[in-house]
Amino acid sequence: MAEEKKLNEVAVPVIEEELVTGRREVKTGSIRVRKRVQRIRKSIDMPVVKHAARVERVRINRVVKEIPKIREERGMLVIPVVEEQIVVRRRLVLREEIRVVQSTIEERATADVKITREHAVVERLDDQGKVIARSDPKDPPKAREKRRDTFMGQKSLLSRP
Repeated sequence: MAEEKKLNEVAVPVIEEELVTGRREVKTGSIRVRKRVQRIRKSIDMPVVKHAARVERVRINRVVKEIPKIREERGMLVIPVVEEQIVVRRRLVLREEIRVVQSTIEERATADVKITREHAVVERLDDQGKVIARSDPKDPPKAREKRRDTFMGQKSLLSRP
């Protein structure tokens, strides 16, 4: 009987399955995107603000002591334009006075100087050209002055009557 039991017994295995999950990419297809730009003209009306400036140059030509500031007058921006100018002036400047005082001073001075003196020899000639009289150049001047009107004791031709 034990054998009979063994024959009637069937062994049934019990199997358990385990499930492992995961992901993977699988290409099932693809897409393509194209872009096309289309320009369409359309009129629109909207307010636009513009700023306009009118530039006006005004000649002033006035001498100022310092650079004027930028200022606003009656809604107008005034920007001063200056230039430096070199000013050359001629003027007389009395720098000094030189004062000269004249005075006369008389002094005695002795100096050795060379002077020249001329002596004249006067000779009287006769009608044949022979010397008949001669004045002496060594005569002192006083002696000659005494004899001014005479020539070797004779009356001079130049003497007055």
